[in-house]
Amino acid sequence: MKEAGLNGTKGKIITSTYLNFTDAKSLEKIKTFENIDMKIFMTDEQQIGFHTKAYIFEYDDFYKIFIGSSNITQSAMKSNVEWNVEVVLKRDDDFVKEVLEKYEALWDQSSKVDESFIQTYRALLNELKNKFDHHHLSIAENHKYVVPNAMQRRAVDNLDRLRKFGETKGLVIAATGTGKTYMSAFDVRNVKPKRLLFVVHREEVLRKAKETFETILINQPGSFGYLTGTKKDFNADYLFANIHTLSKHYLKFQPRDFDYIIYDEAHHVTSPIFQDVINYFDPEFTLGMTATPERSDGQNVFDLFDQNVALEVRLHEALEEELIIPFHYFGVTDIGSVDLSDIDVDDIAEVTKRLKVNERVDFIIENLEFYSHDNEKRKCVGFCVSRDHAAYMAEEFNKRGYTTAALDGNDSSLKRSEHINRLEDDHDPLSIIFTVDIFNEGIDIPSINTVLMLRPTNSPIVFIQQLGRGLRKHPDKEFLTVLDFIGNHNKTFLIALALRGNRYYDKDSLKVAIATDFANIPGNTHIQLDKISQERILAQIDAENFYSMKYLKQEYFEFKHLNNGKTPLYLMDYMKYDGSPDPIKFIEKEKTYLNFVAKVEKDEQLKLLLYHDKFERVLKDLSSMLPLKRVYEFIILRYLMNHQEISMEKAREEILKVVDDVATDSIYHAFEYLNHAFFDRVQRSNKEKLCELHEDTLIRTETFRTLLETSSEFNRYIEDVLDYGIFRYSHYFDRTDYGIPHFKLYEQYKMVDAAHLSNYRKIHSSFRGQGLLVNGNDYFLFVDLHKEATIKDSINYNDKFIDRQTFQWETPNSTKQSSERGENIIFNNKHDIRLHLFVRKYKEIEKNKSEPYIYIGKGDVVDYSGEQPIQVMLRLEHEVPSQLYVEFTEKV
Repeated sequence: MKEAGLNGTKGKIITSTYLNFTDAKSLEKIKTFENIDMKIFMTDEQQIGFHTKAYIFEYDDFYKIFIGSSNITQSAMKSNVEWNVEVVLKRDDDFVKEVLEKYEALWDQSSKVDESFIQTYRALLNELKNKFDHHHLSIAENHKYVVPNAMQRRAVDNLDRLRKFGETKGLVIAATGTGKTYMSAFDVRNVKPKRLLFVVHREEVLRKAKETFETILINQPGSFGYLTGTKKDFNADYLFANIHTLSKHYLKFQPRDFDYIIYDEAHHVTSPIFQDVINYFDPEFTLGMTATPERSDGQNVFDLFDQNVALEVRLHEALEEELIIPFHYFGVTDIGSVDLSDIDVDDIAEVTKRLKVNERVDFIIENLEFYSHDNEKRKCVGFCVSRDHAAYMAEEFNKRGYTTAALDGNDSSLKRSEHINRLEDDHDPLSIIFTVDIFNEGIDIPSINTVLMLRPTNSPIVFIQQLGRGLRKHPDKEFLTVLDFIGNHNKTFLIALALRGNRYYDKDSLKVAIATDFANIPGNTHIQLDKISQERILAQIDAENFYSMKYLKQEYFEFKHLNNGKTPLYLMDYMKYDGSPDPIKFIEKEKTYLNFVAKVEKDEQLKLLLYHDKFERVLKDLSSMLPLKRVYEFIILRYLMNHQEISMEKAREEILKVVDDVATDSIYHAFEYLNHAFFDRVQRSNKEKLCELHEDTLIRTETFRTLLETSSEFNRYIEDVLDYGIFRYSHYFDRTDYGIPHFKLYEQYKMVDAAHLSNYRKIHSSFRGQGLLVNGNDYFLFVDLHKEATIKDSINYNDKFIDRQTFQWETPNSTKQSSERGENIIFNNKHDIRLHLFVRKYKEIEKNKSEPYIYIGKGDVVDYSGEQPIQVMLRLEHEVPSQLYVEFTEKV
């Protein structure tokens, strides 16, 4: 509406009071647009309902009319099942004339929306709301209807499976606000322990945790109590304890007093205050829950829970499963007088100085008022670059009539709680808290409906953490409004990495995401960058080489900075934050992650470690398999780190701890692979064999055993690669058994993966390049859409998507229709041939950097023509997701 007004376009809107569905705040907002006339159809006065949804757009020589079921709401426009039809007709068409006549007739019957009407209507809505709320409170809650969401069900199932395999520990990683406490209560209800200990780092969350458990365990026997500075219910069956108090009194209990112990915010358990408690108690099961499994004090939170990650749910999955609320993100180009182009954004003092501009404060307020917020009261957190910046923003906003405050990590818990309570209070004028130190866990305000990003984004991790502060579900909000003031610093494009949400990315996919307003974001989330920000980010992406050593070093050192300045020596360090860089790129650059770290850190000790030839070769071999597309080999090797041999039966048992099912032939194929059965002569001479296959048993080689016993550091780094491979596989592939071939739809694959994942029993290195490869009845079609990465217009139009479920493909030039291979292709269904389609847009995404293929699934030939080559039309088994289809077909 604003852009239409700037272009001189006017409009008319008719809404109604039907079912009191329209809200007063929306009417008030539309009234602010001078180019929009608005009337309201009073259903009580007309004695008829008004259920019309029609959108009419007038052009110079035609009309475009949409008629259907969509209201102007985020869910109707984005995620509901709605039916709408688009009609495009010339101006003099009879249908157009009839529609316009009906519209004008309704316009004449409708009333003007003025301030008096809005106030009366708002009062009516509030009265109805108060009646509803009162009625709702009078109904006793029926606890049997409190049921787990999708994430909670998966976590409880996976924890149950771990226990069946004899495991005594589990870790759940899930974004803030996704319901981890409820999940743990559902698991406790499932296990039914006699005594439970729930341990937290911050006392503020204890009360809510206890209430949650009392809700879920309503019919179970047992008393509930606290162990805090002020309350000590030592004999309670379900004890909720603050770690600071527990650490002083844990010796009052016996080590096996508790059957089940839960550590909330489990990333803290590596700290000394937790260690005495953890080492003292010996429960039947221990559960850790965290949003960020960060390492501290040189210890790994994954190790403390025996690497048993029952579930990992990050931001995009949480949005997809509606565990958190959607957000409306607006990227607004910052004012021209704030110039950050010539400074390092890590220079906090200089950035603060340049952001403290009165004109910028006015600009922020102007946008804050324009984009508004959900619900009546604004409850906003503004993220600043420093304490000085936060204090300045609060002072300037207060001068302009707002009630705001500044908070940072140095403020007392009491002060933080006081301000949070005020912000959450609908009747308190405090509407904005400006804050810094975003890692401070004290800032957790469920009812936040607005986030201001007032500092330059120099890390996807920080961006996601700031965003996450407002995504917790709350009855008073349907969505979070996010205003990001985008400056001209040289790392603006990192916003695109954070919003896209994929660990792997390339220039083209990022550019398409920006051009389509990040259409891949699930649910009702809306992202919009203004034109200047879009162009600025696109230009930076074009200029950047994401695989250059310069860029990789910047990524690495930014991550190290967020790691409290500690060198991230392990791949598992990169699993702790949503938005972490992908360490696979570091591996691809220097063959192993350790080599990369040794090089960029100029670490002579690490270099010395890598002089051990066998150790470096093993590290290279294992690293070359990352990221895993099949997890069996790493699970087997992980077991062999502590055992001399592994049988088929034992391998199955270990594999089933990670996946739901596995074929016997695939286990044996993994044994053969580890025995180097499918390597060519050059590979065998360059690779270190870790296992020997004797009948149905895989035995650890002397080399492997000696290597592990030579140095605890060798042991630790090999274990890290294996753990990372398994953990990352679990995150991307979950527990699903993909069968044979082991392909997941829309996952990335190299050609050699097809041999590995289809249990091909010949030399795998023959699977190179592009084209057609065959293993029995499985035909693998590897297709490049653009034949030259540098010339974007040179598309091979013979290999292309016709629509989201149809693909046109040309066979190799030598293929005749009458040949056995030709007949197998064109009559694939009849001959029981499975055609698997793999597609990539470009062969190279950067200079000398090949792009992987994406598995599109199986397809059947429905039409064919021509000879040498044969042109076939494939009907795909699955319709390609719209965003992926756009990526393949869109040029930016």
